Amino acid sequence: MSARLSTNDLEAYWMPFTANRQYKKAPRLLVSAERTHYTSDDGRRILDGTSGLWCVDAGHCRPKIIEAIRAQVGELDFAGSFQIGHPKAFECASKLVNIAPPGFDHVFFTNSGSESVETALKMAIAYHRAKGNATKVRLIGRERGYHGVNFGGTSVGGIANNRKMFGPLLSGVDHIRHTHDLSRNAFSRGEPEHGAELADDLERLVALHDASTIAAVIVEPVACSTGVLIPPKGYLKRLAAICAKHDILLIFDEVITAFGRLGTPFGADYFGVFPDLITTAKGLTNGTVPMGAVLVKKEVHEAFMQGPEDVIDFFHGYTYSGHPVSCAAAIGTLETYKEEGLLTRAAELAPIGRKASTRSKGCPHILDIRNIGLIGAIELEPIPGEPSKRAYNAFVEASTEALLVRSTGDIIAMSPPLIIEKQEIDQLIDILSGVLKAAA
Repeated sequence: MSARLSTNDLEAYWMPFTANRQYKKAPRLLVSAERTHYTSDDGRRILDGTSGLWCVDAGHCRPKIIEAIRAQVGELDFAGSFQIGHPKAFECASKLVNIAPPGFDHVFFTNSGSESVETALKMAIAYHRAKGNATKVRLIGRERGYHGVNFGGTSVGGIANNRKMFGPLLSGVDHIRHTHDLSRNAFSRGEPEHGAELADDLERLVALHDASTIAAVIVEPVACSTGVLIPPKGYLKRLAAICAKHDILLIFDEVITAFGRLGTPFGADYFGVFPDLITTAKGLTNGTVPMGAVLVKKEVHEAFMQGPEDVIDFFHGYTYSGHPVSCAAAIGTLETYKEEGLLTRAAELAPIGRKASTRSKGCPHILDIRNIGLIGAIELEPIPGEPSKRAYNAFVEASTEALLVRSTGDIIAMSPPLIIEKQEIDQLIDILSGVLKAAA
């Protein structure tokens, strides 16, 4: 059967986060991939400027990961994780703990970033109850935050379009303000100079709700899905200090920033700020098999390990938590990262990426260029009366020019695989600059 599909062949699949009717009139189909490139159904090689969907950190179709999956599915295709286990889950958890920030001694497996967030939020509320603080049930997110699409993650998330169709969502949720400030921080190099004081907005919510009601604050170290919003210098440390002061758990959503994206194993390492829980997914298996994990500090874990030993300590989990094939994929991925030095390679590439992206500065309609580690964003001036259209048009045009990027609002986001070479970074920026100039 040909890789090309007729319109009727496309109808059955309701695609996520997609303008389905528009897409199916002019579908863009990818049929194979290798290292830093996709191949489209019409035979074009397309440079992957987004690591798939922020997840293919080690590049596509890597041999060690493929072989790990192939061997595992032929040996043990499934084993449950409720009151029984299999060796790969324990091996995978140990390997994760070995690269985790200090103090993170335990791992709870999930199947996605959304599930990791739900798990961490439930852990936070249950932790306080286990400690005798049953009134601490309120959850605090941040404006423009993205924490997946389940009810808990959508509730603490702060992207309006992700929330507005789904009613009141969870009760007992509030939000601190975002950190984006073009008037003071446009064209910053790395962390912006201004805005650490924005962390103090948490004190406003403490005064409003009282600390005795607040269980946790959840933020992304870098708010990627909303357009790569980099925290101001000192902001995360200030936020962590306020949480500690009021006995509020701090959750870092590192579904994107974990596994080398900033040039360190975790974003917590990069910023030198260590929360109580860390959510992960995406790069954990290099995007090959769905999997997520919550990294848990010893103090949080120990709160659940009280009472009779024969009683379930946390009434939560998923059928596929710690799935054998997912664990094998994760082990192969972590070994690939280690052997190729990928958890720190972004630190070497960051100056190259920053220098390359400045070539776009002279393009029309650019309001800001942001870079940190191997993540970048170009913020565009909206077309009057048509928000998001300028960036979406650039995304479509770039795909025709053999480059895959992301558009979110009027922002173009880039997060290429960590194996990308200097000449490919130059190619990425050259194509995107040409697209932006032509769109003037």
